[in-house]
Amino acid sequence: MPESLTVDELAARIGLPSSTIRMYQTKGVLHAPRRQGRVAYYDASHVERLTLVQRLQQRGFSLPAIAELITAREKGESVAAVLGFSEAEGPDDWVRIKVRDIKHLIPTGDVQPRLLLRAMRLGLVRWKYGWPHTRRWALEAGGRLAGLRVPSDDVMDSFTRLRTATDAVAADFVRLFERQFWPELARKAGDENQLENVRALLVELTYTAETAVVGTLRESIRDAAEEFASRHGLLPSDDYQPAWAEQPLPPIAENLMDPAGDLPSEQEIENFLKRGDEDEPGR
Repeated sequence: MPESLTVDELAARIGLPSSTIRMYQTKGVLHAPRRQGRVAYYDASHVERLTLVQRLQQRGFSLPAIAELITAREKGESVAAVLGFSEAEGPDDWVRIKVRDIKHLIPTGDVQPRLLLRAMRLGLVRWKYGWPHTRRWALEAGGRLAGLRVPSDDVMDSFTRLRTATDAVAADFVRLFERQFWPELARKAGDENQLENVRALLVELTYTAETAVVGTLRESIRDAAEEFASRHGLLPSDDYQPAWAEQPLPPIAENLMDPAGDLPSEQEIENFLKRGDEDEPGR
């Protein structure tokens, strides 16, 4: 007979608070339990799924990405096949940089110790066991930029500015945590499961921040792409219809063909709020 676990028993088995398990179900990374009356029962498949989720989280995958991987896995593909590498590898893993990697990452072929030292000072590279190591995402992003012939110093200048911006974003979310959640958590510091509650809240806040930052970045890139295209006369007009205008655009460039409308007046917004969703214009 298959093993049956309540949510509290499953939480104890996996080492997670029950609230996190319920959150995973909401996010679509954990399938629904079997219900008997008002009690939900979990089995070995849930233990296996949660173990996989924890491994992928430790490797730097977000919950939306994990949900996508799991969907592909349920269609018969392995996680390794979907990712294109071993299940033990993820974007946040530290990987050893070989000399051929360095030559590939530096478009000019001018491999100099100062470039590696600068990357180490920026935290992009670590020196371990006599070899340089970097995060897998940094190696992949560096390879793409090298393929575009972007000079290495320019890449690191951009990373420096980016890190300054992301440090500020992280500080904002930490202040949010301290202001909104920490006082109540501190008052219950003696509770047996309080450490797990803090961990679960930080996990949720981390993925919320990641979703907000990625979405905001995409909006900024859309606006920047539109401004660039307009500045260089690339947008379609009555006198100019570029070939790409007839092709579907990727979502990142949607503003080029679908500009935002004018801002509504406060009265229009008030009317919308009063109207509700029952009488939608144009429907």
